[in-house]
Amino acid sequence: MNSLRLHWVQIPLHEPFRIANGSVGVKDAIVVEFTRDGITGWGEASPMAGSFYSEETPESTWDALLHMAPAVMRNPDADLDTLIAGEAFAKAGLTGALVDCHVRGLGMPLYEWLGSSFRAVPSGAAIGLYDTVEELLERVGRLVADGYQRVKIKIKPGWDVTPVARIREKYPDLPLMVDANAAYSLADLEVFRELDRFGLMMYEQPFARNDLAGLAELSRSVRTPVCADESADSLEMLEEIIRLGAARIINIKIQRVGGIRKARRMYQRATEAGLPCWIGTMPELGIASLEALHLATLPNCVYPTDVEASERWYVDDVVDPPLGLAAGGNLEPRACVVNPEKLARYRIQHEEIR
Repeated sequence: MNSLRLHWVQIPLHEPFRIANGSVGVKDAIVVEFTRDGITGWGEASPMAGSFYSEETPESTWDALLHMAPAVMRNPDADLDTLIAGEAFAKAGLTGALVDCHVRGLGMPLYEWLGSSFRAVPSGAAIGLYDTVEELLERVGRLVADGYQRVKIKIKPGWDVTPVARIREKYPDLPLMVDANAAYSLADLEVFRELDRFGLMMYEQPFARNDLAGLAELSRSVRTPVCADESADSLEMLEEIIRLGAARIINIKIQRVGGIRKARRMYQRATEAGLPCWIGTMPELGIASLEALHLATLPNCVYPTDVEASERWYVDDVVDPPLGLAAGGNLEPRACVVNPEKLARYRIQHEEIR
């Protein structure tokens, strides 16, 4: 008998995660458990609490999963886009569980199903906003010592050139990038021209999601590559990015695009267009992070992933063992093993559909 279980979990963060649009101190995730013919697959729907990053929230994602679940139980191969509009995070969680169940049945790792092969994936650390540059520098130093292969810092108007300059002063050779989370506009062009002198890897999503013309103008005006993140949320948007020359790098987030199948298609199209890729996160717990690691083994994923060790953000994780950095600051893709005791410990809501 097939079954589908939803587990809404909350795991505290070691410290709040702050970006230009807001802050969270607890990680909400909805774990999707799908069993078919005695084989269980796991997925994770992982929107941030509140609505400062996306329209989807844990509450809306929970409702969307409940809406789609009966149809998925009747036909696990259903096209999720025909069941409900939008709700990328819910679809990512469901797709993750369905694909995981499928590849387990085939007896192959996810990276092989994706057309890739095993390799360790370089891990990069993402750092939120801090009140002082001194706090930021302390955190950068700690993460460099931990072995992360690049550092990404969040920026916003008024918190950009100075923190980057101070990091560069102390770490002149550190692979470094900045993530604006769409907090700027073309009126801020001089800020990015000033940042050009620090040898950054990329500017991640400087302008609003739909401001592709502005991103294209920025790309033509600076030396540092512009990376599309929030803008690259669908194949349609990716086609416009390619047509306009709005970005030279694509960040693919499985949650944001609606699941691993769509993420693979996004990767394939970006590769055809000659755009290098890397795999971002929300960040997520271990289930979705492991899924992202398998995707990051693909050869055109040439930059370190945002997937980090579990202990980087969370006081615990539901996978066993938690993700940990291997030698050289890498993470290794593996099968997902969920700890049922931890799943029950952090669960705040549960639903079973048969």
